[in-house]
Amino acid sequence: MCATIAAKRDPMARDRKLFLLVEDFEDSRFMMRQLLEMAGYNVLEATDGEEAIELAVAEQPELILMDLSLPKLDGLTATRRIRQHRDLSRVPIVAVSAHDSAGSRTEALEAGCDEYVTKPIDFDQLSSLLNRLLREDNSNGFRPVL
Repeated sequence: MCATIAAKRDPMARDRKLFLLVEDFEDSRFMMRQLLEMAGYNVLEATDGEEAIELAVAEQPELILMDLSLPKLDGLTATRRIRQHRDLSRVPIVAVSAHDSAGSRTEALEAGCDEYVTKPIDFDQLSSLLNRLLREDNSNGFRPVL
């Protein structure tokens, strides 16, 4: 398992919200993790769909960024399986894909993703999107900080 769990290593990090970043491409994962951590979030990392499900169930993140093209188990299937868990049914999931088509977007939303963003990531757009998703789900204790 290739997960990074900062909250378990850093005692000061326990009060910060936890995001799950699911991305198999190391450079993209690194860049997104850096931006999320700079914004004050703890970040778990998964590199395939199976690992994403395991971490989501075990760690209960506040938000999931899900690449759709993943090894072992694709992001759409992983999203469907995550949504089957009662405790994760309301966790916002943002699909991240290199495919910029209406069909891909529709498929992601039908699988249970709340939003869809395309690569390369526009970080200003992502920041606005995350802030909106976090505000919409204040019942889970989200706070926008990006």
